[in-house]
Amino acid sequence: MKFETQFAPHLTPSGSVRRMMQRVLKALIPAAMAHVYFFGPGLIFNIVVAGGTALAAEAAMLRLRGLPLRPYLLDFSALVTAVLLAFTLPPLTPWWVTATGALFAIVVAKHLYGGLGQNPFNPAMTAYVVLLVSFPVYMTSWLPPLNVDIGIAHPGFGDSLFYLFTGHLPAGQAMDTITAASPLDVTRNQLAQARNYSEIKNGPLFGNFAGKGWEWIGIYSALGGMWLLYKGVIRWQIPSFMLLGLFVTAAVMYVLNPGAYVPSGFHLFAGATLFGAFFIATDPVTAPISPRGQKIYGAGIGILVYVIRTWGGFPDGVAFAVLFMNMTTPLIDHYTRPRVYGHD
Repeated sequence: MKFETQFAPHLTPSGSVRRMMQRVLKALIPAAMAHVYFFGPGLIFNIVVAGGTALAAEAAMLRLRGLPLRPYLLDFSALVTAVLLAFTLPPLTPWWVTATGALFAIVVAKHLYGGLGQNPFNPAMTAYVVLLVSFPVYMTSWLPPLNVDIGIAHPGFGDSLFYLFTGHLPAGQAMDTITAASPLDVTRNQLAQARNYSEIKNGPLFGNFAGKGWEWIGIYSALGGMWLLYKGVIRWQIPSFMLLGLFVTAAVMYVLNPGAYVPSGFHLFAGATLFGAFFIATDPVTAPISPRGQKIYGAGIGILVYVIRTWGGFPDGVAFAVLFMNMTTPLIDHYTRPRVYGHD
């Protein structure tokens, strides 16, 4: 009698890289709509440039490595990296800066380490840090929200597009006249001048929890992240413990000295906290495997975000915190691996 046999695995997987990446892109739609509503069409331009560059770089690297193009290009992993990077860039980022970041993310941070599943560092955050260190002026030139009146004329669609591809603004305008410090920058600078947060938050850039516009992008990022949790794309340990680590650290410092530090709610809704918790820190390739390890990893990111924001040289430390904890992932995995049945 002949038995039909097949190679393992014998169970059909319930998910795929392509389906997971598609769901991540769908989950980002609410935050993207909020971003465009508050800061104009710059995000759309950044996504187009970053996405096109990332796909071209992915195709070129696959060709150089002798791998088939179709399955890898259609798994949406390169596009997700590009979109995540685009979210971190100011709305008026020149096209060549965006393209440089996407190229570095795909070629260096992803393929030079072996491609999808082999990279030890989050490609989007690696590219962001490289751009921030290399082009600090472009990477810190943020527009104020459209609904905030601080005496700054917001560039229109045509002016934004013209600047992105030429590097020039219309006559009579300069970057210093149309950009403003972010709420995290304002808070750091004014706390250094011995001002109390209760005074600082009365400024026009501040909303109910943190900065106007930024807090709503964070809220919609959290809603998209909760949908990913519901769909089983991400697990609850990393975002929950990242937010908990940041919240507890900020609460302790605020209780000890309310005049020198800001409350926990500001840190949770400011900057890239919620976006990072659900879409950056949860990268399955660069995060620990075990639930216990993911809790340690998430808490470490949250604590580091607070440390960098409070005493570091950058106002928002999410990218640096994630990359630092990426380095600890092998160590965390080593000490949190579940015991194998039958072994001590």
